[in-house]
Amino acid sequence: MTTYKGACFCGAVEIEATGEPEAMGYCHCRSCRSWSAAPVNAFTLWKPQNVRVTKGADRIGSFAKTDLSHRQYCTSCGGHLMTEHPPLGLIDVYAATLASLDFAPGVHVNYAETVLPMKDGLPKLKDFPAELGGSGVAVPE
Repeated sequence: MTTYKGACFCGAVEIEATGEPEAMGYCHCRSCRSWSAAPVNAFTLWKPQNVRVTKGADRIGSFAKTDLSHRQYCTSCGGHLMTEHPPLGLIDVYAATLASLDFAPGVHVNYAETVLPMKDGLPKLKDFPAELGGSGVAVPE
């Protein structure tokens, strides 16, 4: 199995993701945009057993605006690491955190909230896929 390594901005916290992500894509929701300080957030979703902190676990802070997203960051530099999604049983390790992963997005989620329209031919979902509790409704590019 392939192991992808990542770290926070200062390197105090290191993580590994093993195997392949369950999904990769872009999130356009207001919360992700605000958290990432960007018009869109690139995500990679992993099963929790495939993600582990290998260094600096004591320096991980967490913020949960909602029960859906428990965002984690380094308390030393503020660098963003990942978001646990307990109801979904998945962890989003931000694509930028795993530099060696070949990011291959397959979908846009929460596209109804976009502030940066992207014409890339990928499916654009109004919210989330139906299997993750969303409507599964596609919106035009």
